[in-house]
Amino acid sequence: MPNATYNLYPEIEPFESSFLKTGDFHQIYYEVCGNPTGIPVVFLHGGPGSGCNPTQRRFFDPAIYRIVLIDQRGCGRSKPQGSIIQNTTDDLVHDISAIQQWLGIKQWIVFGGSWGSTLALCYALTFPQQVTGLILRGIFLSRPAELHWFLGQVRAFFPESWDALCEHLPSNKRHNPCDAYEQLVFSKDSSVSIPAAIHWNAFEGSMMSLLPRPTADNNEINGEIELARARVQIHYIQNHCFVGERDLLAEIKKKLAHIPTQIIQGRYDMVCPPVTAWELSRAMPHAEFHIIQDAGHSAMEIGTTSALVAATEKFKTLFQKTAHPL
Repeated sequence: MPNATYNLYPEIEPFESSFLKTGDFHQIYYEVCGNPTGIPVVFLHGGPGSGCNPTQRRFFDPAIYRIVLIDQRGCGRSKPQGSIIQNTTDDLVHDISAIQQWLGIKQWIVFGGSWGSTLALCYALTFPQQVTGLILRGIFLSRPAELHWFLGQVRAFFPESWDALCEHLPSNKRHNPCDAYEQLVFSKDSSVSIPAAIHWNAFEGSMMSLLPRPTADNNEINGEIELARARVQIHYIQNHCFVGERDLLAEIKKKLAHIPTQIIQGRYDMVCPPVTAWELSRAMPHAEFHIIQDAGHSAMEIGTTSALVAATEKFKTLFQKTAHPL
């Protein structure tokens, strides 16, 4: 990867945005921006539960890429918001494929960070013929050790964040915060569920970057969005993201050796520690593996943002040399 520093591209608006009904229950929001005849790429957000935002369009050259962003089931603008019914990793994988077919795209690059990296890999394992490249950040594979880190061991580095998470709970519930918060965020009483969701989401938010970031003003917090995010995320965590029984690294080593891949990882990522990215790079020896020495988990830290844009620039150059897939 070049040593140059890359910035995000200027803000852009979608030229298409709509919903695709998938299954019996869900309407999946998607948007398309950039070049209508460009190199197709799909952005998969993290969380689980987060939803997409306009900044994520800016990792890609809009003159070259046909950029598709998807809000996963229950997330962002997808309907019904916060729903966990018929909401599993396999469902999301097939939603991505359904949108790909709906848009008439045969193959595309898949870009995913954090939970989005898990989903990108699961999608590529299910539909390897539909993937021309992978850009993966902040690697997460939902293995027990990774979940134990996030829901316990990380307090060695963020004791104040852990205490803030637990202080919202009765003392007899603090031994298992995930179970306790599950009861709260799924309460039918919004005066219980929304404050719990805000506390739950703040825990992860407090450790996203190497250096502390400004906290959101309470007037800017949307309780319904916070609640949807927490419900979906806890639902997935409680089910080991529906991949806990799989040996994803073994599957990846066997099935994805032909797919050009960029792996980008913050050295001081406290949400998804670098050991997982390292192990993924060993399973994908053909991949380019980049440790960002002055970064945590967030995609918006300068070094990580630059590396992600550099990755899209590299794929741009690669596919411009050949007739890119549509």
